[in-house]
Amino acid sequence: MQVIKKSIEGLLEIIPTVYKDERGSFFENYNRQLFEAHGLPTHFVQDNQSFSIKGVVRGLHFQRAPHAQGKLVRVITGRVLDIAVDIRPDSPTFGKYEAVELDGERNNMFYIPEGFAHGFAALEDSVFSYKCTNLYHKASEGGIIWNDTELNINWQISNPIVSEKDVLLPAFKAYFAETLP
Repeated sequence: MQVIKKSIEGLLEIIPTVYKDERGSFFENYNRQLFEAHGLPTHFVQDNQSFSIKGVVRGLHFQRAPHAQGKLVRVITGRVLDIAVDIRPDSPTFGKYEAVELDGERNNMFYIPEGFAHGFAALEDSVFSYKCTNLYHKASEGGIIWNDTELNINWQISNPIVSEKDVLLPAFKAYFAETLP
């Protein structure tokens, strides 16, 4: 496995070695020793999976402390543009985002620690999987509207399909104006 530090502190892309032959393929998607060596969590408490048709945008979601979640995300089949927005108020990259294309052929993964809002756009019909470092806690849910003009995220989707819940999320500045001292 190759672990690549992204431009925002804490974000990592993990690229496994995929062994292919005439029978198919094999790769290791978790190795505790390697994860420990790169400062990645080794204890996940919840696995989630979703299916999204091409054109769906999900996000930007997070959970507030003390129920914040780190997420190890990957695509089983298909291709998505995965987005992590830094929502750590004391971070020098507060309000900045990182985009990583995940695809079921490369089997690359993206680690998003606590303190980030997360979303993705399905560039193809996709099965999306993620491991979480903390259990889901409804009362800790938070979110930022996916098309916030301040964040200016290029989702690479025209005419996105977005849930009613996600359309009603606040803008980045509005959310933090209410929550920061």
